[in-house]
Amino acid sequence: MFVVGVTGGIGCGKTAVTDYLASKGIVIADADQASRVVVEPGRPALQSIAEHFGQHLILDDGNLNRRALRDIIFNDPNEKVWLEQLLHPLINNQLKQELQQAGSIYSVLVSPLLFETKQNTMADRVLVIDVAEEVQIERTIVRDDISREQAEAIIQSQANREKRRSFADDLIDNSGTIEQLHQQLDELHNRYIKLSRS
Repeated sequence: MFVVGVTGGIGCGKTAVTDYLASKGIVIADADQASRVVVEPGRPALQSIAEHFGQHLILDDGNLNRRALRDIIFNDPNEKVWLEQLLHPLINNQLKQELQQAGSIYSVLVSPLLFETKQNTMADRVLVIDVAEEVQIERTIVRDDISREQAEAIIQSQANREKRRSFADDLIDNSGTIEQLHQQLDELHNRYIKLSRS
């Protein structure tokens, strides 16, 4: 199975990329989605989080209060490390399962922390989605309804732009229109089909 790892900082447009590839029948294994699956009600990780941080992080419907947890770990680097040590192996196992079950000609592993979590080792090729940092900040503030300070903190917690670009086998500049994005993706899609067949 040929796997393309897709990454980019917050607000770069990873979802626009994967939605378009999914519309072409490509299976997407999404690390953000996997991070939700591993803390679903009844999963051991959710119990561990409640025991460590307190029951107040569990909502009335039994789900994790992700926003409250995000506030805690952004203000305490030690708690962030604890949470990552719990969740990253579980997320990686979930992604491996999804990729093994994928039935498309190639599949995509999308993750904002592709390199930081060594998930790039699951990919044959890496596609980096790139925009200027100011664009990232503006898009993130609007999309997630957070402060500029929070948006900047998220960007600081991710691999820096130059480092990400240096790891790229393929690079998309997503500061243009959706049509320009799709045009770039059509070319890459055809290339990935050829590579997966060779």
